[in-house]
Amino acid sequence: MKQDWYRPVPFVERHIGSDAAEQKEMLRTIGVESIEELIAQTIPASIRLQQPMALPDAVDERHFLEEFKALAQKNKVYRSYIGMGYYGTVTPSVILRNILENPAWYTAYTPYQAEIAQGRLEALLNFQTMIADLTGMELANASLLDEATAAAEAMNMLYQTRPKEQEDCHRFFVSKYCFPQTIDVLLTRAEPLGIELVVGDENSINWEQESFFGVLVQYPNVEGEVIDYTALFEKAHARGTRCVVAADLLSLCLLKSPAAMGAEVAVGSTQRFGVPMGFGGPHAAYFATKEEYKRHIPGRIIGVSKDAEGKPALRMALQTREQHIRRERATSNICTSQVLLAVMASMYAVYHGPQGLRRIAERVHGMTALLADTLQKAGFSLRNKTYFDTLTIACNNPDAVRAAAEKRQINLYYGEDYVRLSIDETVRPQDLEDLLAVFAEAGAASLALSLPDTPPCTVPPALLRSVDYLQHPVFNTHHTEHEMLRYIRSLEEKDLSLVHSMISLGSCTMKLNATTEMLPVTWAEWANIHPFAPSAQTEGYRLMIERLSQWLCTITGFDAISMQPNSGAQGEYTGLMVIRAYLKSKGEGHRHVALIPASAHGTNPASAVMAGMKVVVVKTDERGNIDIEDLKAKAQQHANDLACLMITYPSTHGVFEESVQEICDIIHQYGGQVYMDGANMNAQVGLTNPAIIGADVCHLNLHKTFCIPHGGGGPGMGPIAVKKHLAPFLPNHVMSGEKHAQGIHAVAAAPFGSASILPISYAYIAMMGAEGLTEATKAAILHANYIKARLEKAYPILYTNEKGRVAHEMIIDCRAFKKVGIEVEDIAKRLMDYGFHAPTVSFPVPGTLMIEPTESESKAELDRFCDALLAIREEIAEIERGEYPKDNNVLTNAPHTAAMLTAAEWNYPYSREKAAYPLPYLYQRKFWVPVRRVDNAYGDRNLVCSCLPVSAYEAV
Repeated sequence: MKQDWYRPVPFVERHIGSDAAEQKEMLRTIGVESIEELIAQTIPASIRLQQPMALPDAVDERHFLEEFKALAQKNKVYRSYIGMGYYGTVTPSVILRNILENPAWYTAYTPYQAEIAQGRLEALLNFQTMIADLTGMELANASLLDEATAAAEAMNMLYQTRPKEQEDCHRFFVSKYCFPQTIDVLLTRAEPLGIELVVGDENSINWEQESFFGVLVQYPNVEGEVIDYTALFEKAHARGTRCVVAADLLSLCLLKSPAAMGAEVAVGSTQRFGVPMGFGGPHAAYFATKEEYKRHIPGRIIGVSKDAEGKPALRMALQTREQHIRRERATSNICTSQVLLAVMASMYAVYHGPQGLRRIAERVHGMTALLADTLQKAGFSLRNKTYFDTLTIACNNPDAVRAAAEKRQINLYYGEDYVRLSIDETVRPQDLEDLLAVFAEAGAASLALSLPDTPPCTVPPALLRSVDYLQHPVFNTHHTEHEMLRYIRSLEEKDLSLVHSMISLGSCTMKLNATTEMLPVTWAEWANIHPFAPSAQTEGYRLMIERLSQWLCTITGFDAISMQPNSGAQGEYTGLMVIRAYLKSKGEGHRHVALIPASAHGTNPASAVMAGMKVVVVKTDERGNIDIEDLKAKAQQHANDLACLMITYPSTHGVFEESVQEICDIIHQYGGQVYMDGANMNAQVGLTNPAIIGADVCHLNLHKTFCIPHGGGGPGMGPIAVKKHLAPFLPNHVMSGEKHAQGIHAVAAAPFGSASILPISYAYIAMMGAEGLTEATKAAILHANYIKARLEKAYPILYTNEKGRVAHEMIIDCRAFKKVGIEVEDIAKRLMDYGFHAPTVSFPVPGTLMIEPTESESKAELDRFCDALLAIREEIAEIERGEYPKDNNVLTNAPHTAAMLTAAEWNYPYSREKAAYPLPYLYQRKFWVPVRRVDNAYGDRNLVCSCLPVSAYEAV
C-alpha cells in the first residue's frame, strides 16, 4: 500500500504480520512471482470481485479513537432502573483491568486442549459451583448466551426428555409474568419443533383438565412479585409436568432457591455479577439442573478429572453429546458460550464471597423496601405485595413521571397505568432521593427519605434462604485486592493464549485483537447503556450499528443485515428460520429438507434440526469437494421438499471449489435457498463475496473475520446478511421499535445481541479500509500456502485445488503415524512442549490437523511453528527407526511439566533437555504446561462438576 510521508503509520501495517520483504521470501518458497499470481491460482476467476469494495478510507488509530469518542458521546448515559434482566452493577476494578481488559484472558480459545487451559477451566468450575450453590441444583453448565436462550434450551431439554407416557404432549406453559424478551425467543424456538407455547397466568391453570410437558415461571416475576412456587410445582409434578424457574441470581443470595421449591431446572443471567449492561450484552447466562439430566444439558460442562500422574486436572466433560460430534443428534447447536463473562461473574463471587454477596443483596432489597415504604406513606400504591428489588407503582399519569425522570437523567419502565423500577447495587441514598423527587414532582407530593440504622427486610420469612452457599475456600479467601490480583494472575499463568504464540486453529481465525479495537468496549458510553433505553439516548449505538451494517452489506454483497444473533450457531439458526419464513410466505411451508455436505461443521446439522428441517447429507469427492452428481441426485430426489443447502466457502477442507456457482444454481433450480456458513469469510473479504457465489443468506463470525476476540470460548457475534427477498423476514424484537414486515420472532434477549462488542468490528473495518481488508485476505492466503510449502515434504497435505493451492487453511494428514503408535492427539500434546496450541484436531477429517495461520502472524512466528512441526516429524522418524519405543517417547508422554522434569527420578529413554527444550528458541521463552496429559475417560466416568475440596489436592 502506498503511504504518504506525512501520515501516521497505517493500522494495516500493525495488523498484517508480514511485511513486503517477508512476503517476497514466502512467495519464492511457494514458487510464484507475486501475490496476485498466487491469488489467481487459488480463487476461481469467475467469482473474483471486479471492483474494490465501496468502503470509507482507512483512518489511523489515534484519529479513529478521537472520532469514535465523539460517536460514543452521542449516547446519553442515564441512570437506568428499567430492570427486566439488565441492571446497573459495579465491576470491581481488579476484575476490569486484569480480566476484561487483559489480552491473556480475552485472546484465549475454547479450552479443547485442557492441559494449557487449566486457569480458565478453574474459573469456569468456580462459575458452575456458584450457580449450583445459589440455585440449589446438583449440576450447572459453563454458561449460555443469554437468559432467553437459556429458557429456550430448558424448554427443548424437557421436550426431548419427555417420558413415554408424555410422547403425545407438545404443550409448554409460560407464565405471562416472565420477561417479554424471554417469551419472544421462546415463540421463535417452539414453533419449528412442534411445541405449542401457552402463555398465561400460572394461577389459572386447570391441572385436572390441562397437561403440559413443562412450565416456566419468573422469580421474582416481571412485576417484581416474589412468589413461593412450591405449591404450583407440586400440582405440576402430580400431572407429570416438570418445572423451570428463570431466577434473578442476586436475589438468590437472600431468597429460597428454585431447587428448594421443587424445580427441575433453573436458568437466568449473571449480568449483575459485575458485568456491564452494554446495551444488551454480552453476558453469561446460566443453566442448572438435576444430575439425571447431565447427558442432556446444553452447552459446555467443566469436569474434574486427573492427569497422567493421578493429580487433579480439569477438562470439558461429556463432549460426546455436543454438536461437533453428534451433529443432527446433538442436545443443542451451541458452539460459542460466554466464557469471558462467566469468568468475570465467577470472580465477582470469589472477590465478594458469600458474606459480601449477601450484603449487596441486603442493600439492594433494603433500598427497595425504603423506597416502597416512603412512596406508600405518600399515598402511592404498589401492584406487587412482595418484592426483592422491583416495584410496580400504580400511576394515572406515567407521562408526567417520565418527564420528571428524564429531567434528572433517570430511566424507568412505563406502562399504561403504572411505572416500574428496579433498584441495583449502584443505588445510593442520593439516588433514592432523586427517585422520590421524580414522584413528588409528578404527584405534587412532598417525599422525604429517612435512613434506618439497619437495612429493612420485607421478604416473608418462608421465602428467605435457609441454606448456606459458597462455602468452598475459593469463595472465602481472596477478598483483599492483593489476594484477588494474585489469584487471577495464578490462573492466567496456566493458560496459553495469543500473548504467548500463534494459535493456528483451522476454521477459527485466531487473528490479532488489536488494543485500539478493544479500548472502547469499557468506555461508559458503550458499557453502561440499558438495552431498552429510549432511542433518543442511544443515537451513538444506532449510528454505529447502521454504519457497521452498511459496511458488512458491502463486504458480503447482500442487501440487509440483522445484528441480533449473538453467536455463529445462533446466526445459522436465524438464517434457516428466515428461509423457513420466506418459503412459508410463498405457500411452500412444506419445504423442510436441508442438504448439508458431509464435511460441514457440526453446528450446521444441529441448527437445521432446531429449525424443524430434515438433514440430508451430501457426499464429498476424493478432493474434498461437494460431489456434484450426488448433489444433483439429492436435489432432484427432494425437489418438492427442498428448503436449502448449507455450504461453507471456501470449504472446511480449505479449498475454493471451482463449481460453487453451479452448486448454488442447482439448489435454486429446485426451489431451494443457499445458506453460506461464514466461518471461512477471512478468505473472501475484498476478493469475492457470498452474493457472487450465489448464496442467499450467510452469517458472519465477527469473532473470527472481524476481530472480536474469542474470550476463551465466547463472547461471539453471528449477524446474518441476506438478499433483498429475505430482508422482510429478519428477526423482530418485542422491545424494539424497528419492525420487519414479516419478521420472525426474536432469536436473542436483546434487540442487537451482544451490542457492546460491535465497536471492535467497527474499529477493525474503519482502520483497515477496503484496501487494507483486501490485503489482509491476501496475506491470510499467502501465509497458509507458505506453511503448506514448508510442511508438505514432511506431512501429506490432504486437499488442494487443481493447481495445488489451499485457501486460508489446510489439512495435514497424520494417520500414517498410527503404524508406530503415534496418534494425532500425541502431536497436539507435544506441540505444547514447543509452546504452541495445537491446530484443529480431527476435524473435518479424523486423524488430521487443520491449520489456519491468519494474516496477523509474522514470518518469524510462522517459521517457528513450522520448525516445531518439522522437529516433531523427526521425533516420529526416530520412533520409526526404532530409536525409541512406540509407547514410551516424547510424543506419547507429552506434555512435560516442570514438576516432572525436576523430579529426582527420570525413568524415560530420552533426556530431560529433549523433553523440555527440543529447539533453541525455547531457552529464551518457555511456556510451562501446568498438568500432564488429562485423562478424558476418567473424567466422564467419575463426573464432578463443582469445586473439589482442598484435601483432594493435598492428597497427591
